[in-house]
Amino acid sequence: MQQNFEASQIVFEDNHLVVINKKAGQLVQGDKTGDESLLDSIKNFIKKRDQKPGNVFLGLVHRIDRPTSGLVIYAKTSKALSRLTQMVKTREIKKTYWAIVAKELIPQSQRLVHYLKKNEKTNKTTVFPKATDGAKEAVLNYEVIKILDHYQLLEIDLETGRHHQIRAQLSKIGVPVKGDLKYGAPRSNPDGGISLHARKLNFIHPVTKEELELVAPVPQNDAVWKACEK
Repeated sequence: MQQNFEASQIVFEDNHLVVINKKAGQLVQGDKTGDESLLDSIKNFIKKRDQKPGNVFLGLVHRIDRPTSGLVIYAKTSKALSRLTQMVKTREIKKTYWAIVAKELIPQSQRLVHYLKKNEKTNKTTVFPKATDGAKEAVLNYEVIKILDHYQLLEIDLETGRHHQIRAQLSKIGVPVKGDLKYGAPRSNPDGGISLHARKLNFIHPVTKEELELVAPVPQNDAVWKACEK
């Protein structure tokens, strides 16, 4: 699992925020594994690069799963952090994902509505077709945007942000994300990640108010991903 941060992963940066193209395997913030997180790596990087004497402020705005790649926002000031966190809650940050799945017959586009319940012990989400005690409504829209020899590429827009939502919902309709053993993929990816990529973010900058559209290139160490981007 990949961990070390490189400056080339920065997609956007100003005085208020920095947006990173996370590699599969990188942790967005510290967890019980004790592995170095991107939060710490980026702090150290900024401290060295900008020759900052004191502590560097950096706050995680939203998270994506460790095996997923793509865009993650970090705030460089407390003002930007509180505004961006609020924007995540009110869904003012539009997130678009790409997922590679098997070439099974599914509708060209579809709105999926399920009810998800997270199991803390197994860190896995169970999907129910209708409202169930303790389960939260999960809604996503997908469209098939490319067909390859053995796979198809889905573009996904989230209406809700639930634990493992895309992974669990796609698995439920018979197309688990490539490499996602936890949700039924037949084999793992060579890098231990899964073929789910936070491709695009659209939001209004919390301080300058400019409209931002940020796009993350797909993982370049994977031939199937590269074929998707062609």
